[in-house]
Amino acid sequence: MKKRAPGTGSNRNIRGMAYVVTALFVCMLAGFGYFLQVESKTVINNSYNARLDSFSDRIVRGEIRSSDGTVLARTDIAEDGTETRVYPYGSLFAHVVGYSDHGKTGLESLANFYLLSSNGNLLERTLNELADVKNIGDNVVTTLDVELQQIASDSLGDRKGAVVAMEPDTGKILAMVSRPGYDPNTLGEDWDSLISGDNTEAQLLNRATQGVYPPGSTFKIVTALEYIREHADDWQDFVFECDGSFEYEAYSISCYHGNAHGRQTLKAAFANSCNGAFAQIGLGLDLEGMRELTSSLLFNADLPLALAYSKSSFAMGDGATEWERLQTAIGQGSTQMTPIHNCMITSAIANGGVLMKPYLVDRVETAAGEEVEKFLPSSGGTLMTSFEAEILSGLMRGVVTEGTGSAVRTDAYSVAGKTGSAEFETGKETHAWFTGFAPAEDPQIAVTVIVEEGGSGGQTAAPVARAVFDAWFARER
Repeated sequence: MKKRAPGTGSNRNIRGMAYVVTALFVCMLAGFGYFLQVESKTVINNSYNARLDSFSDRIVRGEIRSSDGTVLARTDIAEDGTETRVYPYGSLFAHVVGYSDHGKTGLESLANFYLLSSNGNLLERTLNELADVKNIGDNVVTTLDVELQQIASDSLGDRKGAVVAMEPDTGKILAMVSRPGYDPNTLGEDWDSLISGDNTEAQLLNRATQGVYPPGSTFKIVTALEYIREHADDWQDFVFECDGSFEYEAYSISCYHGNAHGRQTLKAAFANSCNGAFAQIGLGLDLEGMRELTSSLLFNADLPLALAYSKSSFAMGDGATEWERLQTAIGQGSTQMTPIHNCMITSAIANGGVLMKPYLVDRVETAAGEEVEKFLPSSGGTLMTSFEAEILSGLMRGVVTEGTGSAVRTDAYSVAGKTGSAEFETGKETHAWFTGFAPAEDPQIAVTVIVEEGGSGGQTAAPVARAVFDAWFARER
């Protein structure tokens, strides 16, 4: 029998332990490196990190700019050294740019770390620190378009609601308007009245990302997609005879203003926003399939969005009654949706089924204009197949050419869209929706509009979107 050399077993154990310790050390270094490169700025910029604001003791807060360099927020310094945050456009960009007094919101919060960092000339920064002079913070250049923002705001006017515009193939947010608004320049003096319990206007609420509404007939995009999935081979054979209402047992669903649409294929029913046809479709849909679809479309889920937002909700469960099915299929019932989420689904359709993560910060520059960091488009996941997106695009094109979206019909460019009129309270006018993209065959821009108590989506919300589309395509490209 072969004898083992003295200490051989112990040496092997020591070597094994050394390998384990070395591996753990390498993993720790890798984790630390990942944190420094990927996670550190997120942690530092967390709203709960009170130490970040101490950067303002040695750095003058940088500027927030539009995509063309126009200043949207800056810091003015008085002779006595007093710093005042100034917003040249007043309420126009209030919700998306945000404010930095009474806490921080919007881009003022999202880009706080960059605005309170200074990456200018090292020698100059060192001399300033030695002389106890504040350095100038970096500037944040956004994806926002001043002209589109102004036109969206002007078209919405004094009505309550929101407008969102974004590039489907990049995720760049081009415009984000919420009304009613507030003036961030006078936030301090207006604060008490803005947060008063007697104030029912909710001016501080960003309706584009935080406002939740019944989606109305814009939800028929979702209902149609589920029907197409369940009837992949024969969805084009669908036929419904519309006499202005749909009767099922003790329940009745009326088309808008009781319009009788006659013989409806799925394409025609979608174009005419026929409630009766979609109520019938809703009764036959698989509930589990609808839950899976809405989940994949980010209902009841976190959105890939850095701004503060509310979740959209889809609550129809296994025990749903026929009335819930009927209501849900036409975008009523307990379903709730935010304008930004509606725009994201629309953008995914325009982009062949792929959702690009919406983003607002294009790049960070020093005060001298040198690029510090560039942000690139990234995918937020595939929401549907390219074939499904193509079918939905065709249905949405029919809304404009033959149906309720005629207000955005033009020879200058092609539009695909969906209108909606959402009931929300008995005795009040419906909310008006429009969501769509253009050109239909090669999408460049997606726009979603909601006008609270605006009535018909085709008559009220669609013209707002048309104004944004017109401005976009009036430019030489």
